[in-house]
Order: sequence, then structure tokens, then C-alpha cells
Amino acid sequence: DLRVPIHLAFTYDEEVGCLGVPSLVEAINNLPHKPAMCIVGEPTEMKVITQHKGKFSARAHFTGRSGHSSLPAEGVNAVEFASEFVVFLRKLGRKCREEGPHDDEFEPNHTTFHTGVIKGGTQLNIIPQNCFVDFEFRNLPNDDRESLKAEIYDYVENTLQPEMREIYPDVGIEIEVISDMPGLATGDDEEVTKLVMALTGANTTGKVSFGTEAGVFSALGDIPTVVCGPGSIEQAHKPDEFIELDQLGRCEVFLDKLLAVLVK
Repeated sequence: DLRVPIHLAFTYDEEVGCLGVPSLVEAINNLPHKPAMCIVGEPTEMKVITQHKGKFSARAHFTGRSGHSSLPAEGVNAVEFASEFVVFLRKLGRKCREEGPHDDEFEPNHTTFHTGVIKGGTQLNIIPQNCFVDFEFRNLPNDDRESLKAEIYDYVENTLQPEMREIYPDVGIEIEVISDMPGLATGDDEEVTKLVMALTGANTTGKVSFGTEAGVFSALGDIPTVVCGPGSIEQAHKPDEFIELDQLGRCEVFLDKLLAVLVK
């Protein structure tokens, strides 16, 4: 018999922004006894990961005013203002790269900004009325993510949008949040860290730049959490994803050792 229970947690829509885990953590927070620790089985090659970056992603919707391209002053070009926003994000990324904070155990060692999609316009001779930009930043756990978000919203609301409305009042920008995932920063002295290190035989812990649900369990659930699982992130998000049999074998040994500890 187990001395303490093991809960298996299943969530949905992890890939598109960890959309399912907040409601799970809310349910856990209402339990009479919360879990003492959490192990998230993302692919780390069975290395013990105690820190990862946070991620904020959003879609910026630009609504301008259409017209004929021969009369540009009579319209508000949504693509042009969206492009200014992309340049602003690039400057923020450069600022983070140059001014930090920095942590050389991460690759890259700073908070990063990224623009992944920009779509707008219908024809070359029409002033584009609509455009959207999908963007994200991935912050170091010790970087101030709320300050970064505030800087983006401040630029949109107090600089870019007023410039658009100087031309025509019924235009604007809306930010649609896609995901807002906190980073993970679990101490090496936490019981979960010491337990998983002992079970894997690891002598060190690691940090990764990709995000997981671990940050949500830690930040919203106040549950000490590490990431440790079979497979490599190098095979993730690619055609023909796979996990080597050796990795599955190491994970099976890990689970056997965990059960042995919990039945003593």
C-alpha cells in the first residue's frame, strides 16, 4: 500500500497555451489536502529541470480605415501601424538582449521577443483596413513579466493608437491574449528537487527556455514542481515525433523507484 497517494493529472490544450491547467489547479486548491509536490513529465531526457522561462503570447488586432491607395491621407493604413508595432517589439527584444537581466544557464540567456504572424490587406491598390500581428515574449523567471506587458500596452494605448486616431477617430487596436504562462523557479533545496535527483541519480539540475505547465502548478497552486520526463525537446514540434526506447526504459526505472519509496 502507498504511504501517500499519487495523483495523475491530465489536462487539455497544453500546446496552444496551457489552457486547461488553470482550472485543474483551481480544483486542486479546493482539496482538503494539497499535493506535496508535482513532477511534470515533459521531455527533458530524464534530466531534472527546476527552472524554465515564462511565456506571454497575444494577437494585436489593428482596425484602420480603407480607401484607394492613390489617396493615402484619406485612410488609416492598418498594415503600416502594425508594422510600427512589430518594430517596437523588436526594439524591446534588443533591449532585453543588451540590458538583461541575463542568466547564462538559459539559451538564450535573456528574455526574448518574437513576431510569428502578420496578416493584413486585400489588394495593392486598397488601403488596408485590417491587420493582425501574433507575437510573444519568453521571460526569464526573474524578469518582471508584468512590467514587460505594461510596456506593450502603454505603447499601444498612449502612443500608437492616438497616432491612428489623429487621422480618423473610429479606428484602434485591441490586444487579444492567447496565453499567459508563468515561468518556473524551484529551489534545489526543495523536497521535490532532492527526491527526483535521488531517483534519477542526477548530480545537477538544469534550466530550459521552453515553457511547461510546471510554472502554473508552482505559481497558481503553490506546489513545488520540477520537470522531468523521457524524450528530447529536439524531437518536439516536428514531423514524426518520437521517444527513444532507451528513454522510455529510464522513465520506467524512475517510476519503479518512485513507487518503492512511497510504499516503504
